[in-house]
Amino acid sequence: MITLTQTPPTSTPPRTGVATDTWNVLVRELRPVLRDPFSALFSLVQPLIFLGLFGPLLVASSGLPAGETLQWFVPGILVMVALFGTASTGANLLGEMQTGSHERTLVAPLSRSALLMGRALKEVVPLIVQGLVICLVSLPFGFTVSVPGLLLGFVLLAVFGIGFGALSYSVALACRGRDWMFWIIHQTVIFPLMILSGMLLPLDDAPGWMKVAAAVNPLSYVVQAERDLFAGSLGTPAVLGGFAAAVITAIIGLMVGIRGMRRA
Repeated sequence: MITLTQTPPTSTPPRTGVATDTWNVLVRELRPVLRDPFSALFSLVQPLIFLGLFGPLLVASSGLPAGETLQWFVPGILVMVALFGTASTGANLLGEMQTGSHERTLVAPLSRSALLMGRALKEVVPLIVQGLVICLVSLPFGFTVSVPGLLLGFVLLAVFGIGFGALSYSVALACRGRDWMFWIIHQTVIFPLMILSGMLLPLDDAPGWMKVAAAVNPLSYVVQAERDLFAGSLGTPAVLGGFAAAVITAIIGLMVGIRGMRRA
C-alpha cells in the first residue's frame, strides 16, 4: 500500500506596512552605531575645531561680545554637522554594495521606500546627539538657547537631513562601481552649498552674484531659520522659509531616492 504525503505549499512571508518596514530598517541601521557610539562622537572633531578655532577669530573680527557672536555662529555649525553627516551617508551604501549586503537587503520582503526612509532616519539620531554636545560646549561661553526653539531646530535639521541623505543615497546608487565619482560629486556640491549659505561668514558684503547664488541655495534659508529659532523667534518669515526649504528638499530627495531604490 502506497501512502501519499502531501507537501504543504511554501508560503511567502506576509508583507508588512511601510511604517513597520521603515522601523525595522531603522533599528537594523542603528545597531552598529549603538555598538560603537564613539564613531558618531568622533565625527564631532571637525565642528568642534571650527567652533574652537574659527569662533574666536569671528568674535575678534566682529567686535561683539562672545555670547552674541556665538548666537549667530553656533546654529550655523549645527547646520554644517547636518550637511556633512547626511551628505556622506551614500558612502555607507557604497560599502554595502561592495560587500553584497545591499543586494541581500533588496531581496528581503521590505518596501523599497522603507529601505530608503529607514536609512535616512538613522542619520537623525547621531545628528541630535552631536547637536546637543555642541550646544552644551558653547553654554559656558555665553551662548543661550530657547528650549522650544532648540526642539524645533532639531526637527528642522531632521527634515532637511532626511532629504539630503536620500539624495546622497541616490548619488551612491548612480555611482555604483565608481566610488571616485561619488566623492567628486560630494566635494563639488558640499563646499559651494556651505559657503553660499552664510553658515560661517555673513554674506552682507558679498558680491552681487554670490547674493543671487545664496538666494537660490536652500541651505541658506535653513541656516537663517535655525538662528531665529535658537534666539526664541519661532514665528518669523525666516523660520517659515527654512521649513519650506527643508520640506521641499525632503520631498525631492525621497522621490529621487525611492526611484533609484526601485530601479536597483
